Amino acid sequence: MAKQKEIELPDGSRIPILYEDRSVLAIDKPDGWMLAPDSWDRTSRNLQLALVASVNAGDYWARSRRLKFIRFVHRLDADTSGVLLFAKSPGAVHAYSRLFQSRRVEKVYLAVVLGIPLRQDWVCRLKLGPDPQECGRMRVEPRRGKEAETQVHVLDTGDGTALIEAKPLSGRTHQIRVHLAESGHPVVGDALYGARLANSAPASRHSSRFPLALRAVALSYPDPFQKRRIHIHAPAEEFCRRFGFRWSAPRPRE
Repeated sequence: MAKQKEIELPDGSRIPILYEDRSVLAIDKPDGWMLAPDSWDRTSRNLQLALVASVNAGDYWARSRRLKFIRFVHRLDADTSGVLLFAKSPGAVHAYSRLFQSRRVEKVYLAVVLGIPLRQDWVCRLKLGPDPQECGRMRVEPRRGKEAETQVHVLDTGDGTALIEAKPLSGRTHQIRVHLAESGHPVVGDALYGARLANSAPASRHSSRFPLALRAVALSYPDPFQKRRIHIHAPAEEFCRRFGFRWSAPRPRE
């Protein structure tokens, strides 16, 4: 039985499959889907629940793989698109979760930010913790926050915005968004952390026109079963064009 190269959900959503082996399946997550336990059914946009329901229903993409189990092993924000890794068994969940917890997974994001940074490269190491004033929001906590580090590189600049590459060396909630906002360059479309600049003309213009301009474009890790390094890439050209840039990603490493 031939395997589909995309996941087709009952609601018509089509999600490209970027990589697959016996243990994991990586997808190109669309924006607008959240990740929560499959028991959480208070939204129709819970991707984990939608995938489990599709597997249990025996939809062709899952049936052709004889797939009985699927579970995400890391998270992307609901409004962030790009590479997302799922495990095909409980044992794989444990093995790949340990890779993320031990920071052996390299993650690369593209973001379009407001303003033109003065530096080409910088590293942000501000500690982060939950904001007690607003549920679901993070803030800088110099004393009690958890260690967080993000490497930033400017790829291109445009009309009041810049295309940047961000590599989070830790995996804190909203880490890239907070670190970029604290640098004075919040992600375009980020209503949660870009509100401080909402009254400026460039910020209001770009924020109102676009959704969150953040995309996970690469994931690399030492595979615990195949004993080789895996490199997974998501297309970047359409994302860049959407926000007014013509940058093309380097050719993936073999």
